[in-house]
Amino acid sequence: MEIEAPIIVASAGEGRWSQAGTTLPVSNVQALASSAGKLTADKIKRYIRPDIDAYEVLSEHSGEVPVIDLGKLLKPESAETEAAKLRFACEDWGFFQLVNHGIPEGVIANIKSDIQKFFQLPLDVKNAYAQRVGDLQGYGQAFILSDEQKLDWADMFGLFSQPPQARDMSYWPSQPPTFRNSIEEYSSELTKLARSVVTFIAKTLDVDLELVADKHVGQFLRMNYYPPCTSTPEKVIGFSPHSDGSFLTILLEINSVQGLQIRRGGAWIPVKPRADALLVNVGDFLEIMTNGKYKSIEHRVTINAHKERLSISAFQLPKYDGIVSPILGRTEEVLYKTMRVEEYAKLYMSNKRDGKRTLDHAKLSPI
Repeated sequence: MEIEAPIIVASAGEGRWSQAGTTLPVSNVQALASSAGKLTADKIKRYIRPDIDAYEVLSEHSGEVPVIDLGKLLKPESAETEAAKLRFACEDWGFFQLVNHGIPEGVIANIKSDIQKFFQLPLDVKNAYAQRVGDLQGYGQAFILSDEQKLDWADMFGLFSQPPQARDMSYWPSQPPTFRNSIEEYSSELTKLARSVVTFIAKTLDVDLELVADKHVGQFLRMNYYPPCTSTPEKVIGFSPHSDGSFLTILLEINSVQGLQIRRGGAWIPVKPRADALLVNVGDFLEIMTNGKYKSIEHRVTINAHKERLSISAFQLPKYDGIVSPILGRTEEVLYKTMRVEEYAKLYMSNKRDGKRTLDHAKLSPI
């Protein structure tokens, strides 16, 4: 049985998440990649990253991203032990793989299939859902703020899916025909799952559930397509290093192509996802709320030379007109500001992806 957390009815302000920032239109990377034989250095110069090797990549690492079993968290005889593992994962890794998550296999199979079909559609069909000026939703890229900025080797399709009143249905594709239903089902299951996970996180912090009840009511789905790069895969990046401007993020790998790396101990560690797991990571808002106990970890996506990679990220977001404030122990020093969610969202959306730079604005002193 799922543990119930208080349910907050989101205000109309949730719709303003989509206007928190904007992005400039850029060329479609999938089409660029498909013309690999015609690529010139000039065509891809905005994608080449001279600093991509600034940190070591550990291909073989003694540690693995912790695995958390939701089923064990729900059973009284195993809840305490599993909760200790969850606390360790949030404190030490900022990431964990969640198994026995309860989302039906059919729901996952449908969203995977429809995302693959969507990115296989002709470019003119996908462009019918292109991002519009002043809106973060739609088909394109994210966080492009200048014409000189380096670009990620990826195409993305983003939708606000929760709460229902935040949706702009003009972005919801009619092709493939089952896509809208697949998004609705997957989004609804994720909402229930996020409520359970946040409930257990609150228990690891020994805080009242009311304090986290409005921290995950918004949901932005970002579907990611990373084409192969046959010419210089080692010099392009699928998604620039960043932490997530969310409370929690839940990632589903669509195919088995690896690419996600997390920064740990001054090096990049490749994540090897389990087929039966969802990958969950701490977002910036949770780091602020825990006064830095739980860390929002810098991560990036690398590119395969021969295979495309697809995934879908669900960013669970606080109420847009809410406040996030550190929860403190009796003798604990305050390290983070109390911030309006809207203020942080606008800061996050108006900066290019550059590690955890945005989160520095929330700190009262260097940590």
